[in-house]
Amino acid sequence: KQWYQRRVAITAGIDDCLALVRLDDLFLETFEISDVKTLKGDHLARAIGRIAGKGGRTKFTIENVTKTRIVLADSKIHILGSFQNMRIARTAICNLILGSPPAKVYGKMRTVASRMSERF
Repeated sequence: KQWYQRRVAITAGIDDCLALVRLDDLFLETFEISDVKTLKGDHLARAIGRIAGKGGRTKFTIENVTKTRIVLADSKIHILGSFQNMRIARTAICNLILGSPPAKVYGKMRTVASRMSERF
C-alpha cells in the first residue's frame, strides 16, 4: 500500500494527494489502456495521443467538463474526482481509446454532464 501512495504522490502531485486525504467524497481510480483494449506499438501510442490531444487540449477539456483531474502516466491513467464525475471521465477516455473521434466524445460528455448538473 505504501508504494502505491508514493507512486500516486509522484504522478498526481502533492496538492492532489492532500485533497484526496482531506475530502471524503474524492476518489482515485487507476486503470491501464490494456484494460479497455489490447493495443501494441504504434496503436498504443496513437491511443495515448488521442487521450492527451494536441497540446493536452483533449485531456484538459475532459478535466474541465467533468471536474476531475486526469494523470496520464505512460499506459496508466489515473482519475481523481467524485464518483459520478469519474464515471463520466472514464467513459469518455474509454471511447477515445476505442477510436471514437474527439468531437463525438465531447458531445456525449457534455450531454451527460449537463444532465448530472440538472439533477442537483
